[in-house]
Amino acid sequence: MTVMKTASKARRRAITMGVLFLLFALAILILFTPGVEQGQKTTFAFSEARSESFVIGNLVFATRFGLYLMAALCAFAGAWQLAKGFEHVNVVLGIVAGFFVVAFLTWAARGQSMNLTGMARSSLLRAIPITLAALSGVMCERSGVINIGIEGMMLMGAFLSAVTGSLGRSVWAGLFGAMLGGALMAGLLAILAIRYKVDQVIAGTAINILATGLTSYLSSRYLQSGSLNSPPTFRPVPVPLLSRIPIIGPAVFNHTVPVYLTMILVVLIQVMLYYTRWGLRTRAVGEHPQAADTLGVNVFKIRYINVLLGGVVAGLGGAYLVLSSVARFDELMTAGKGFIGLAAMIFGKWNPVGALGSSLIFGFADSLQTRLAILAVPIPSQFLLMAPYLVTMVVLAGVVGQSRAPAADGVPYEKE
Repeated sequence: MTVMKTASKARRRAITMGVLFLLFALAILILFTPGVEQGQKTTFAFSEARSESFVIGNLVFATRFGLYLMAALCAFAGAWQLAKGFEHVNVVLGIVAGFFVVAFLTWAARGQSMNLTGMARSSLLRAIPITLAALSGVMCERSGVINIGIEGMMLMGAFLSAVTGSLGRSVWAGLFGAMLGGALMAGLLAILAIRYKVDQVIAGTAINILATGLTSYLSSRYLQSGSLNSPPTFRPVPVPLLSRIPIIGPAVFNHTVPVYLTMILVVLIQVMLYYTRWGLRTRAVGEHPQAADTLGVNVFKIRYINVLLGGVVAGLGGAYLVLSSVARFDELMTAGKGFIGLAAMIFGKWNPVGALGSSLIFGFADSLQTRLAILAVPIPSQFLLMAPYLVTMVVLAGVVGQSRAPAADGVPYEKE
């Protein structure tokens, strides 16, 4: 009976996915093709001549042709899914969603030019603070502590990076101050959640409220003069040779130090979690702390260390907003990036590399709303500003229930 139910559920999901692919095709035809004039063309640019060894020509094509092609590819995927089914249907879903995005960009850039290299670069830059927030969540939740307070840690990190960077006239002083700010908020979360066993969601929410109120008060009280709110910023450091690669070079290898540091952290945390003794103990504590304790693992120590390290990483996310962007602290400047980072962590299945990939989706949505505003796309500006948050809700609605959190996530440990 169980086998039959499982097979029936799998068949229903396969049919649902096939219908979804066909709906993507239908949406392209209904939403985009009516507004395209006869003979109208779309131009995609790929080069930034100043930073590449040679220039790649623009891709120019008839807008209607591009839309019909994307619709046909989506329809083919839907028909194949209904007839035979794909072995890795989630991968195909991502590809079909990509076809829809390409169709949307084709429609948005009709009669104009869109630089895809510049958009890829912008997407990566906007994904960095979300990636750091997601990595912070991974560090904490893999050890069994829910970290709702990432937003507050990032905000405190941003505040102290501005103050210490201004006082020391050094980006490195600002970076150290940000890590300290994130660690202080994380230490408070660790004490509340691990020692006093306060509900972790409530503790994280309290930290967000505390950081918001404290930084807003201190900012309005002491940072208005400018002497404490004018830190230096990191400058882009092109990677020799790699930064000259067409398309990829300007988009990936011509950034500031925090961007490279984030990429290193993704690889480092991935390796540490899955290929070191510390990572094994962390995952054991997050899945079954009683069993880990029986084998001699200090559950409390592991959780304290991971939460503090998560706070340091979140602080780096706050530093990025100040030291690689606006060169000043503004109230509530994190703008929900900590919460979006949590969504990226869930979408990435509590995996550092998955978190990076998910963050790039959110970064793309954030970058897209800016590009569409420049292209004067006939979509209300309010909807464009909502794009990153709409993507967050869609992702959570589609992923929650499919991803599995660590078994002991959010459960206080009682030592027997």
